[in-house]
Amino acid sequence: MPLKTHKPTTPSRRHMILSDFVEITKSRPERSLTKSKKRMAGRNSAGRISVRHRGGGHKRRYRIIDFKRDKFGIPAKVASIEYDPNRSSRLALLNYADGEKRYIIAPSGLKVNSTVMSGPDAEPVTGNALPLSKIPVGMAIHNIELVSGRGGQLVRSAGTSAVLMSKTDEYANVKMPSSEIRLIKINCMASIGRVGNVEHNNIVMGKAGRKRWLGVRPTVRGVAMNPVDHPMGGGEGRTSGGGHPQSPWGLLSKGKRTRNKHKQSNEFIIERRKK
Repeated sequence: MPLKTHKPTTPSRRHMILSDFVEITKSRPERSLTKSKKRMAGRNSAGRISVRHRGGGHKRRYRIIDFKRDKFGIPAKVASIEYDPNRSSRLALLNYADGEKRYIIAPSGLKVNSTVMSGPDAEPVTGNALPLSKIPVGMAIHNIELVSGRGGQLVRSAGTSAVLMSKTDEYANVKMPSSEIRLIKINCMASIGRVGNVEHNNIVMGKAGRKRWLGVRPTVRGVAMNPVDHPMGGGEGRTSGGGHPQSPWGLLSKGKRTRNKHKQSNEFIIERRKK
């Protein structure tokens, strides 16, 4: 995914780096695979803000994506590579041999008119989905299931991939993009390859307005607030009162481990991402 820069005609244009969308082959989504998406603006079912700094932004329609890849043994042709406003990765529209259409997360290198397939008998090539038991050790994978049949939950962001390290009769050792190594049941599905839109992390918005288009509202620093509003607020000049950086509710934000020591899934983590 090449990026494009701009001539510095304005201060905001000077540092702006955006995608040139050269890989996009279709401008409008498949209507039958979209549905309306209600804006929550960071609020929960009670109407209270549970995620700060959300609101506004452009209207979006949700693309219904096949995370399960459960059409085993039926080949599908890639009809188009499309933009998705709801995620950082691109989507690939598949036309199956039986006439059905589905979206999948587009891996890097997948081209229009390529053929993909899912199931235990599929070849371990880019875009195909197989159980971990059928994937060769050392391959890059994405869209990994945690529970068989639930659909892919891990490694779905642009440019990410995990590596299949080893396998036993029951579990596979998978190294995550965070360098965490964890056990996953060997009958769980995963897709071959690295998620596309690889240079997404090099994008520079350039101006505040572009973040507003994405539904991101401004963030006020804690030290700029009053003591009543934040633990780091108040003081003559910039001072945090000698306290450590923390959230408005006192949760330490610089390295304190917040994961529950007794969480059930701890036994599946072989090596933590933080050594």
